[in-house]
Amino acid sequence: MEKETRFRNKITWFSTVFSVLVVWVHSVNGELFLGRTEAAEKVMAFEKILGSTIGQIAVPGFFMMSGYLFFRGFRWNRLGEKWNSRIRSVLVPFLLWNGIYYLGYVIGSRLPVVADIVAKGTVPFGWYTAVEAVLHYSYNYVFWYLYQLLLLILLAPVLYWILRRPAAGAAVLTVCFWGTLKGMTIPCLNLDALFYYSLAAFGGLHGRGLVERAWTMKRCVAGGGLVAAAAAILIARWPGGIGEGVVLRTLGPVGLWFMTDEFCLPVPKEWMKYNFYLYAIHFALVRLINKTAARYCPGYWPLPVILYLLMPAFMIAISTVTGKWLKNHMPRTWFLLNGGR
Repeated sequence: MEKETRFRNKITWFSTVFSVLVVWVHSVNGELFLGRTEAAEKVMAFEKILGSTIGQIAVPGFFMMSGYLFFRGFRWNRLGEKWNSRIRSVLVPFLLWNGIYYLGYVIGSRLPVVADIVAKGTVPFGWYTAVEAVLHYSYNYVFWYLYQLLLLILLAPVLYWILRRPAAGAAVLTVCFWGTLKGMTIPCLNLDALFYYSLAAFGGLHGRGLVERAWTMKRCVAGGGLVAAAAAILIARWPGGIGEGVVLRTLGPVGLWFMTDEFCLPVPKEWMKYNFYLYAIHFALVRLINKTAARYCPGYWPLPVILYLLMPAFMIAISTVTGKWLKNHMPRTWFLLNGGR
């Protein structure tokens, strides 16, 4: 297997793992089933081991992979090519899925049984609300990530102008990291997202040899040290402040990348190539399954834990079956919804 193929396979594997973690982040359900009780607190404490701790490396990992892939071998003459590909893979799905979620809530809020489960009242249907929903992901909360990613993609010329100079890039990364530690904010853009994305972009411009070098035991030990440091922060300080969070979310994905031997990773299965589609559909389905089960089986404490643990498997099965159907029977629609992936 050639080097580029191994690299792409590794990206797919990491995307799959991060997608599973994202599902767990949004699947916490103890209070839905058990109300505000001591039993619910125990269930949620267990679920948050994956959702609110380990799972928190997922979205930073996605930002890092996106930044690295955008700036990997980047030059000024590739800006148009990169922007055009991201219009297809990020902007078009962002607008389409936001519209689909909005229409889904409009319809669902007017269906008696579904409306009781959704519990959002009657969602207004009109041009202003529709435009707000499409542009600002009002009914598709998990697409805050794509919104931030679009802003970062628009900033590509500025980021490249700075990051292509190693000293200037290192200085800006230091400032972003310091600002994130101090809880500073800037208009529109999340400062921590800018840091994760820019750190990986810097690697794509200056560190391809380090990032893509073949696995060795030394790399594994170094990666293990980073993961151990992240685990130590998690155990000693969590829940801590934003400072502990950004360090954990940086060390975790980077350490895992260095630890993973790309030569031992099997060729990704077909279902592993539906990660974006899974990300797009999982939130509504997770909430629907949990709320429906809680409505008809309240108080059964083993059920929320069982559902929580199995939820990634449910989402993978649903995304694979429906994704294959769309791909085979509505290929143009699939192309648009999946961003050409």
